[in-house]
Amino acid sequence: MTDTHLNADHAFLLRDIEQFFYREADLLDERRFDEWLTLLHEDIRYWMPIARNVRRDNRERERTREGVEAAWFDEGIQTLRQRVEQINTGMHWAEEPASRTSHLITNVRILASSGSGPGEEVQTRSRFIVYQNRLDTEVAWFVGKRNDTLRRTESGWRVLRREILLDQTVLLGKALTVFF
Repeated sequence: MTDTHLNADHAFLLRDIEQFFYREADLLDERRFDEWLTLLHEDIRYWMPIARNVRRDNRERERTREGVEAAWFDEGIQTLRQRVEQINTGMHWAEEPASRTSHLITNVRILASSGSGPGEEVQTRSRFIVYQNRLDTEVAWFVGKRNDTLRRTESGWRVLRREILLDQTVLLGKALTVFF
């Protein structure tokens, strides 16, 4: 296989994944949470460690450790479905009235890929900004990076793992109700 062919395949795969992420962002911004859930793999790990301020020589402790320390989120498909069900009732105290959000996804990179066709897995890294507005004056900004593992199924890509790395150590919003 020539380098040109590999580059074309990589470019096509990258474009496909970018479109998947942009569609996902639209579903979240349009509050189509049940449809968003269909983009998640049944075995998803949805994890957001807590960021801490540490000395330069202690950077390995900048984020809480997976499975050992507390996290903002450490969820699977059942918990995510329950969160969506709660929001959909219209009785979720922090989402009634519903927030308006804008998810901006950028700097999408493919870090690794294995396999092809159904079962193929791709590891990606991207940047995000999520803007949230509620009522008249409640505004929250979330900025950070995502490490995603996507698995191709017969019906398209599914998020198998999402690690959300916020760049802020203190959340200034009143509630953490958005999905990333």
